[in-house]
Amino acid sequence: MAVFSHNDVTSRDTIWFRYDGSDWDSYDALPANIQRRMQDHAYDPWAVNTLKLWKLFRRRHASSARAERSLLNHLDRCEQMERDEFAATHRHATGAALPHVAAGVSVLRSRR
Repeated sequence: MAVFSHNDVTSRDTIWFRYDGSDWDSYDALPANIQRRMQDHAYDPWAVNTLKLWKLFRRRHASSARAERSLLNHLDRCEQMERDEFAATHRHATGAALPHVAAGVSVLRSRR
């Protein structure tokens, strides 16, 4: 019997719903700017979920450029919510701040 294992040991599944599907196919279907933002994300932004949002934002907005900006902003907000949740969970479990939160540093991003 195969056991599914992954390295995501955070509390993400308590705050988000993860859609089933092919992460690689979903990632490949996204615009290059979205792919780059996903690479720089502090946590795995789940490509299937991101593709679903991309399709939703393209239907909602009159242009792909506006849809892209909306999705990039959405990813920024989700990343901040995750960081806040992880920091609170860590503080509750250990009584201490996450080291990078205590140091007041930002997420390391590539320079493109």
